[in-house]
Amino acid sequence: MRTRNLSMVFAALFVIAGAIFATGARAEGEVPAPPAIGATIEDFTLPDVDNKDRSLKSLAGKNGTVLLFVAVQCPVSNAYNERMEKLAADYKAKGIAVVGINSNAAEDAVAVKAHATEHKLSFPILKDPGNKIADRLGAAVTPEAYFLDANNKLVYHGRIDNSRNAAQVETSDLRNALDSALAGKAVEKTEAKAFGCSIKRA
Repeated sequence: MRTRNLSMVFAALFVIAGAIFATGARAEGEVPAPPAIGATIEDFTLPDVDNKDRSLKSLAGKNGTVLLFVAVQCPVSNAYNERMEKLAADYKAKGIAVVGINSNAAEDAVAVKAHATEHKLSFPILKDPGNKIADRLGAAVTPEAYFLDANNKLVYHGRIDNSRNAAQVETSDLRNALDSALAGKAVEKTEAKAFGCSIKRA
């Protein structure tokens, strides 16, 4: 009888421990769901490559902000370097700022700064220690884009365009969203699945 009671106690403890693990820990590789289109993204502060704290508010453009999750070593992200820099240059004059975010745990600020210099990336790139902002936004890959309007509402989320190969681009989803917003029109395609290298989380 006593053995049976002990078995029941251990079984109950096992079930409770399993429930705590299931609710309190995220499975390895699991990415939180992104905010819904139309959700307001709260201000945040991250260090730049010179370890200076920069807030979203201080970097935002008067007509909106594009957050681009980027990487140093990802070949897909690197295939977009020129396009990302051109995007930043083209829309800066139109009041839309481009801000890079590196959430990869293995890529430190020194590597990110050297990479930006090598590839002539002039837009600010922030480091995301502990991938907190990647988790908040549900970012899964590099490159992955989030377009926030002037009120920090999420207008578009997903890929930059449809092809890693610039010569094969048929749909510039992010640019289409920016142009529609600037023209005061509703963005027709608010989401397009991003593709690239997975963000290496801490």
